[in-house]
Amino acid sequence: MRLRKQNDALAEAEIELMAKVSDALAHPARIKIFRFIMKCNKERLLVCNKDIVSAFDYAQATISQHLKTLVNSGLVDVQKKEKYTYYFVNIGVLMNYLDITKKFE
Repeated sequence: MRLRKQNDALAEAEIELMAKVSDALAHPARIKIFRFIMKCNKERLLVCNKDIVSAFDYAQATISQHLKTLVNSGLVDVQKKEKYTYYFVNIGVLMNYLDITKKFE
């Protein structure tokens, strides 16, 4: 049996973004870290690695691995100032992801 090509409502780039972001949010620790960064950003507080490590009961190496996944997905942006690295939620990517999920059938 041969499958016909269907007119897909999702473009290839949207599918890629959905997969990357879904993968990043697939671990409970990453969701907690993401929410922590978002909450701090909302309160206009700068968030660096040591803030995240002190807020959670995870090893620093574990936090770093989870942050790397969040950054690679585009959900979190990084700004380096002097010797510190600060993390910011990328609202544009988050909203784009939410819009794409609405098209998902």
